[in-house]
Amino acid sequence: MSKLQITLVRSLIGRPGTQRTTVNTLGLRKINQTVVHNDNPAIRGMINKVSHLVSVKEIEA
Repeated sequence: MSKLQITLVRSLIGRPGTQRTTVNTLGLRKINQTVVHNDNPAIRGMINKVSHLVSVKEIEA
C-alpha cells in the first residue's frame, strides 16, 4: 500500500473554517509541517478540498 506525504505550504490566515478544520484533521498545524497518511479515498477527498494549501508526494512504504 502506498502512502502520501502531505506538507502545508500556505497559511490558513483568512481561510474559511471548513478549510481550517480539514487541514487540522490531516494533522497539520504549522507551515512546512509534513505528515504521512495511508492512501485512501477519505484522505484523497481532504487533499482535494485544500489542494491549494498543501503539496502531496506519493511514497512507497
